[in-house]
Amino acid sequence: MSSPEHKQKIWKMIKDIKVGMLVTLDHDTPRARPMHLVQEEYDGTLWFYTRRSAEKVFETESDHDVCLSFSDQEDGVYVSLSGKANLNDNRELIHKYWNPFVAAWFPEGKDDPDVTLLEIKVEMGEHWKSKKSKTYQLYEIAKANLKKDAKPDLGENEKFGG
Repeated sequence: MSSPEHKQKIWKMIKDIKVGMLVTLDHDTPRARPMHLVQEEYDGTLWFYTRRSAEKVFETESDHDVCLSFSDQEDGVYVSLSGKANLNDNRELIHKYWNPFVAAWFPEGKDDPDVTLLEIKVEMGEHWKSKKSKTYQLYEIAKANLKKDAKPDLGENEKFGG
């Protein structure tokens, strides 16, 4: 698990990206699909709307282990989060996170019995953040190729949890 400060660091990295690729197992084959964050803060749990009848629901019921990846190439931010997925039918939460973007995907409205939340409790992850421009990164790579013992300094990388 991570500290409250670290959770805020992760949230700062992913909150503006908004869309993460959710990876589940479809039988024995990993399958990814885009999912849109609906919350305004992060405490170790991520929330996404889904249809109860969606294939990802059956996949997460069969195997609760999932991975989410977020990336913003322009800012050099990459985040991978792994955890457990479960459905959550809490009507208060469904109403709390409902917004016009979500409504566009669920024309029957938030009271449709097929609407539910996918709750992902993050257990571990890794993130990368490049502090330098692309030109500087290319310089670092070239420098590392010229010096046998050098590694390019492309920015921050940190694992947590697990």
